Amino acid sequence: MRLKVFSVFFFFSLFMNAQYSLSGKVTSSESGKPVANAEIWNKTTGKLVVANENGEFEITGLEEGSYVFAVFSYEYEILEREVLLDQNTIENFQLSPLAESLSEVMITDRREQLFALRKLRKVEGTAIYAGKKSEVVLLDKVSGNLAANNARQIYSQVVGLNIYDNGDAGLQLNIGGRGLDPNRTQNFNTRQNGYDISADVLGYPESYYTPPPEALREIQVVRGAASLQYGTQFGGLINFRFKEPVEDKKIELISRQSVGSYDLFTSFNSLSGTVGKFSYYTYYNYKGGKGFRPNSQYDSHNAFAHLGWKFNDRTNISLEYTYLDYLAQQPGGLTDSQFYKDPDFSNRERNWFDVNWNLFALKLEHKLSDKTDLSLNVFGLNATRKALGFRQNRVALSDDLEEPRELLVDDFSNWGAEARVLTRYDLFGEESVLLLGSKYYQAYNEQQQGPGSISADPDFDFALESFPNYERQSKFEFPNKNLAFFGENIFNITNNFSVTPGFRFEYINTQSDGFYKNIVKDNAQNTLLNETLEDDRQFERSFVLLGVGSSYNLNASNELYANFSQNYRSVTFNDIRVVNPSFQVDPNINDEEGFTSDLGIRGRLKDFLSYDASVFALRYNDRIGETLKPEERVNAEGELKETGRLVRFRGNIGDAFIYGLETFAEWNLRNSFFSAAENYRLSVFVNAAFTRSEYVASEEVNVKGNEVEFIPAVNLKTGLNFGYKNFLAGLQYTYLSEQFTDATNAPQLKNENNRGIQGAVPSYGIVDFSSSYSFGRFRLEAGINNLLNNSYFTRRATGYPGPGIIPAQPITWYATVQIKL
Repeated sequence: MRLKVFSVFFFFSLFMNAQYSLSGKVTSSESGKPVANAEIWNKTTGKLVVANENGEFEITGLEEGSYVFAVFSYEYEILEREVLLDQNTIENFQLSPLAESLSEVMITDRREQLFALRKLRKVEGTAIYAGKKSEVVLLDKVSGNLAANNARQIYSQVVGLNIYDNGDAGLQLNIGGRGLDPNRTQNFNTRQNGYDISADVLGYPESYYTPPPEALREIQVVRGAASLQYGTQFGGLINFRFKEPVEDKKIELISRQSVGSYDLFTSFNSLSGTVGKFSYYTYYNYKGGKGFRPNSQYDSHNAFAHLGWKFNDRTNISLEYTYLDYLAQQPGGLTDSQFYKDPDFSNRERNWFDVNWNLFALKLEHKLSDKTDLSLNVFGLNATRKALGFRQNRVALSDDLEEPRELLVDDFSNWGAEARVLTRYDLFGEESVLLLGSKYYQAYNEQQQGPGSISADPDFDFALESFPNYERQSKFEFPNKNLAFFGENIFNITNNFSVTPGFRFEYINTQSDGFYKNIVKDNAQNTLLNETLEDDRQFERSFVLLGVGSSYNLNASNELYANFSQNYRSVTFNDIRVVNPSFQVDPNINDEEGFTSDLGIRGRLKDFLSYDASVFALRYNDRIGETLKPEERVNAEGELKETGRLVRFRGNIGDAFIYGLETFAEWNLRNSFFSAAENYRLSVFVNAAFTRSEYVASEEVNVKGNEVEFIPAVNLKTGLNFGYKNFLAGLQYTYLSEQFTDATNAPQLKNENNRGIQGAVPSYGIVDFSSSYSFGRFRLEAGINNLLNNSYFTRRATGYPGPGIIPAQPITWYATVQIKL
């Protein structure tokens, strides 16, 4: 009996030990220097590893057999080699530098040769993305208006995004998806280089600052399953990754000057380089223009600096600072009748918006061992946001130039630290990966609301002394604290199948300390009630989010993935206590919770088709939304009475269920039909999302059974990309079907001439054209947006920059000259 048991364990151990490793070094064939961060792709198994700073790599857990490896680095030719493995093997790869004479078409095709549809790797740095729906925008592949940050072109291959079009040269990014309000991307965790950049992750998660795409290497988008690593949101993660310092030059200059319609002028200038152990990347970006409507000028200054120091092969430290200051005049919103009569109309001459943003970050990256990595991000924000103007509930009402404007001032001050440890270990003959992390976040924000000056200038000082009959409407302090612990583990069950469970523990303490005014007036604007209400709250809670993802490699190029993650979103006290004539907020508004789930397949068929197709389901419990209902206020007798006005009411509307199909495919027509024509490029892509939604439970009147707002049933982007030698061009069509803007599903009334904040957003379609030509150190870009000059709008604003319909841009053109030295 003992012999039989020994025999079983003996053969089992032989099976477990029949695993080999491939290690080596990637160097330049010309200089012999190591190629840092080269990507070694096992085309046989579909797995990818990244070499370290010295070009060294190791691939473990390989069974005996023959494997084909492809080695990729942006500045070198792709190398493919077959390796026979019957023992632990050392194999070095030498890459040939790219010839400078390569055409733009050949460079573009080369980048797509291995990674046509870029998704996040299972492990990147100290983060895990296995089994998650992830998409990556490679900025050097984007054909579009980068100078004006045209979001529908930049995110054309990210499925299902709903985008607000502001026409302000992209000073603010407004994207949502799967029923999420796009306003300032508030339903995503928004980061740059891995750290938070929004005003307040918990109390006010809106992004007033957006990095210029000209400075970015890629934009990472991870859907709702990112909640375990990145916290309380339903949308997921958006992470802007900046270009890295060039390694082979002490100084490199890139200068881009752009002009366009309506006096658009942007100037982007960057410096980058490496001197010994020191590296740097810095830029300055100016944007200015007058906008396509009267009273819509803007002026923006943005600067960034990254300073890095490489202590040794295991330790890197970097310091980053971001500065943004912009001033924009806001032409206000329109009623439906005004929009269809003249979408260029504006009756707001005194509305202004001012933002000053200062971001700081210190990052430490350290290899504790060959299999264990540590990262620490310490970051902070000091910023202000000021809104000034007239935002009457009756949109058609002209601004009373004798009355003081309304002024809102927000001061944001927060800091946080996030530490992560990622380690690789062997389990049952396969390499598993464990990630553990923690985050501490503390914010102290202040908000004031009261009368501004009577002038038309951007004067952001309160005018309480000049107008003694007007009082401060509200003043609040919002201290917030957040402590989180999280972890995920990739269990590689087999060489092709992995399961990744995870958790996140959250402690959240949000507070509000201040007062607001309750003022009731009759139809003749006589004051019936004027009382000051103290509002001091503390909302403390802790909870655990759980999730699991899985991935199965069908072959080296195609993968099945699935995930399920719980989601949670904290209510924003900052949003609650703004006194707004356009809507009221339920004083008992509470947090949202639910889950996100994805099931999909993605990959590549030979060298001609890249694709990603998935179904998703989203459950919102206590979803925060808006309904139209009669306004109620407490009168002088202390009774709650209707005022006779119809307002938007914001609160926990009910429980919603959203599901749909998201598909993306890019077909390389050149590789399919005339692959020998190396100097030509021709491809077509289709990005289509089909979404259904329903409020399955609600205590509000006329909500249950309705569709969820901000969800077009059809969201389509499709386009054709073509090129010859150094000339590239693209044509894109965008279509969104009708979408509702409130939970009561109020229809659009084209002849409505009073409010503008009520009703659906009708369907619209837009065509964009872009092109570029490179010669030597120069590059020319030009294009036309909204080529067919369609008149449309994407949003109805209830506050700034409205209230009312915000018209989208008509036909516009742009041109850019770039020089690289």
